[in-house]
Amino acid sequence: MQNCWILAIVSTTLLGQSGGKSGGKSGGTLTPTGNMAVSRHAHTATLLSDGKVLVAGGEAYHPTGGDAWATAELYDPSAGVFIAIGNMTRPRAGHTATLLPGGKVLISGGDGVAGASAELYDPSTGIFSATGEMTTSRWGLHTATLLDTGKVLIAGGSNWRDGQFRSLDTAELYDPSSGIFTPTGPMTTASDSWGIRAVLLTSGKVLLVRRPRGDGAILTYELYDPAAGTFSLTGPSAYPRMYPETVTLLRNGNVLVTLSSGGDDGFRATELYDPGTGTFTAASGVAPGEYLTGTVLSNGAALVTGMDYIPGGGGSASTYDVMTNTFSTSIRTREVAHTATLLLSGGVLLSGGCCGRLHTGAEIFRPDVVTPAPALLSLSPDGPQHEQGPGAILHADTHEIVSSSNPAIAGEALEVYCSGLLEGSPIPPQIVIGGKMAEILWFGNAPGISGVNQVNVRVPGGVAPGSAVPVRLTYISRPSNEVTIGVR
Repeated sequence: MQNCWILAIVSTTLLGQSGGKSGGKSGGTLTPTGNMAVSRHAHTATLLSDGKVLVAGGEAYHPTGGDAWATAELYDPSAGVFIAIGNMTRPRAGHTATLLPGGKVLISGGDGVAGASAELYDPSTGIFSATGEMTTSRWGLHTATLLDTGKVLIAGGSNWRDGQFRSLDTAELYDPSSGIFTPTGPMTTASDSWGIRAVLLTSGKVLLVRRPRGDGAILTYELYDPAAGTFSLTGPSAYPRMYPETVTLLRNGNVLVTLSSGGDDGFRATELYDPGTGTFTAASGVAPGEYLTGTVLSNGAALVTGMDYIPGGGGSASTYDVMTNTFSTSIRTREVAHTATLLLSGGVLLSGGCCGRLHTGAEIFRPDVVTPAPALLSLSPDGPQHEQGPGAILHADTHEIVSSSNPAIAGEALEVYCSGLLEGSPIPPQIVIGGKMAEILWFGNAPGISGVNQVNVRVPGGVAPGSAVPVRLTYISRPSNEVTIGVR
C-alpha cells in the first residue's frame, strides 16, 4: 500500500514533464550576455548547486604573458550578469576547479605563486579558504576529475624545478572528508604541458589522453582504475601524431575526441573511443581547429567551441550528432582559452578568451533541443512543483517511505524517484546523501510509470544522522533540487 501511494504521488508530480528522449541531435544559437569584471583566459568556470557559475582566476591576455588573477566572480543566469566576490587565497591561472559532493569547489594548482597549494570555495559563505597541499606543484592544465567515490583524481600537468621545465607523470587523490592529497598511480608517461585531457567513463574509470613532449612523440591514451589505483594503456589512437583538444562523454557511453595538428595548417581530426572494446576509430566529422572546449549538452549532443581557421581569425561553435556522426554548420563565436559551462537551463555559458576582442565578454549557446534539468521527486506539497521537503525515496527491502520516523541506515539500499535521465543512456547519475557520494546500484525507467526514473543507491557510511538529511542528484553536470530523508 505504501508503494502504491508514493508512486501515485510521483505520477501526479511529473504530469506534463518531458521524459528525456532526445536522440542527441541539436543545432543552436549564440547570444551575448553580461561582461565579466576583468578580462580572463586560462580561468575556470564551475556550475554551483544553486545554478550560478563560479568564475575564478586566469589572466589578462598579453602576447608576452600576463599576471595571474586572484579575483573571482559569480555569473547569475537569471539576471545575465557577473558579480564580483572575494578573492582566492592566491593568484591562479591554468588551475583546476571541481564541484565536490558537499557543494564546495576544490581549486588546485596554477601558474605563478600557486605552486602545490589548493583551496576551497564555500558557496554558503562566499569565502575561499586553504585546504591541504598537493604532493607537487602543478600547472599547464593538469586535470581534476570527480570520481564515483567522491574523491578527486588530480593528474599530470607541469612545473618548474631547479630552473627546468618538467612534465609530470604523477597523480594524486583529494579526499574531501580529510582535506588531504595522497599519491596514486603513477601515469604511464609524462604529459605535455598543454596536452592532457580526462573524462569519467560510465564504468567509473577515467580516460586520459596526452601527447608526450619531444619530436616524434606519439599520442597515447590510458585508463585510471580507482579500485586498483593504477594507470594502464588503452587504444591506440587512430591519429597518433596529433594533439588532443577535447574528450567528451557521449550519451551512448562512447567518447568523442577532437584533435589538431598543433600548427597553423588547420589540419584537424575526430575519433571515437569505445570503452567496451578499448579501441579508437576515425570519425568522419571534424570540429574547429585548436584550443577547443567540449561540452555534452542536456539532450546528449556534444558542443565543441574554439579557434577555427576562417580568414581574419575568430572562433566557431559546432554540435556533434551522435546518431549521424556529423557536426552541424559552425556558428561564429569567441576564440581561444575560453571556458564552456553547461547551465541548469540547458544553455552553455562561454566566458573569456584571448587573442581576440572579447576579453571580458561572455555568450550563451542555446541548443534547439533542451532536456529539462534533473529533478528529485518530493512528497511535500510545499515549495515550487513539489521540489522540496521529504523525498520520494523508499527502503528497497520494504518499499516503505524513508522518513524521520522510518529512517535509513548506512549500507542500506534505497529507491530514489526522479526525472530527467536520458532514456537508454548508460551514463549514470551521481547522488549525494548528507554530503557523501552514494554508490549507484541500478538506474533506469521506473517500472510501470511513464516519464519517471528510478535510481537504486546504497546509503554511504559517515553520514551525520538527522531527520532531514539532504539528498541531491547530478546528471550530465547539472545538479537537481534538494530533498531530504531521515538517517540514523
